[in-house]
Amino acid sequence: MSITLVAVVVALVLGHVAPVLVTSARQYAWYGAWLGWLGERQGEGSFWHSRHGIVFALLPVLVPVAILQWLLDGPVFGLVGLLFDIAVLVYAWGPRDLDVDVEAIIDAPDTQARRTAIARLGLGPDAAIDGPALVEAVFRNALRRWFGVLFWFLLLGPVGALLYRLVALSSEGDYAIALPHDTRLGARTLHAILDWPVAQLMTLAMALVGNFDTVFTAWREARGDRLQADVDFLGHAARASVKCELAEEAEEYAEEGMVQTMRDLPELRDAMSLVWRILLLWLALLAVFVIGGWVS
Repeated sequence: MSITLVAVVVALVLGHVAPVLVTSARQYAWYGAWLGWLGERQGEGSFWHSRHGIVFALLPVLVPVAILQWLLDGPVFGLVGLLFDIAVLVYAWGPRDLDVDVEAIIDAPDTQARRTAIARLGLGPDAAIDGPALVEAVFRNALRRWFGVLFWFLLLGPVGALLYRLVALSSEGDYAIALPHDTRLGARTLHAILDWPVAQLMTLAMALVGNFDTVFTAWREARGDRLQADVDFLGHAARASVKCELAEEAEEYAEEGMVQTMRDLPELRDAMSLVWRILLLWLALLAVFVIGGWVS
């Protein structure tokens, strides 16, 4: 777990110190070429065209990584293994840093620049620039850029981080469009399965760092207490939490007889602040486990 903590800190620092360099290094054109190669050589009715066909694309990539991870996991190659773990996590992180994209939206000089920045969160050019939609987009991106990679890295090591990133690429975006229909559906199902436990833990952390009753009620209303491959409850809980926090902030200003300064896109700012608090809670828990391991 100490490796995880160090690797996450390195990934975050690099994203701020050298965002252009790190983003340019996180290229997956090779994976797109690999998917295209498989599509050219697998005809209709083959395993590749089934809902489980995505396994055909993942295994040849993940097995060598798993073997290398196992070989480097020892006292002799400890430092090399640490560098390997960090490199894979940094590569699977992102591909763009979320808070940088959020700041670009807030600091946009005009509407066109703001819509361009919003598009980086996955919202279309015709999407309404409203608070709830932006809050949900921030948390969806937090799940898929940061927390999904972090959770599976913690659970399975580098192979888990790369597994999550490749499945995410296979379920949405340009690479997903190039896949056969059934293969794409299988990738989306696998992606939803990988997302579900992460979204649950994010919601729990949100309740702990925010208003517990509000988050818990929203989670129940969105059927987050049911075992199903659906993470819509995360966005529902995030919207409720941000709305509650903004209302509490306005009430505090009113009680003190102060006029609240109207900030631009307050929901977006509060959503990013909430994501940071969730990440810090996760890292704090990791640090506790690391310290506990050293003490024992």
